[in-house]
Amino acid sequence: MTTLLILVLLVPLALAAYRMLHGPGYADRFVALDMLTAVAIGFAALTATMTGHSAYLDVALGLSLINFIATCAFAAFLERKGGGR
Repeated sequence: MTTLLILVLLVPLALAAYRMLHGPGYADRFVALDMLTAVAIGFAALTATMTGHSAYLDVALGLSLINFIATCAFAAFLERKGGGR
């Protein structure tokens, strides 16, 4: 069961990594980074479930908070800059 879940998480990981490397603009690359962070949170939650250690949930919470602050900061940057390209 866990192998299937890891394979399911590898698909968006690969797609987001491709978009981050080949994205046409800054906004596309940042959305891909946002997706990579979401996948990392999924991996942390899956690891917490598999091992039974709640410390991985703390890692997931920290990642999500940092990701939220970074998204807000980047949105403000794009708004001041005047676009995503």
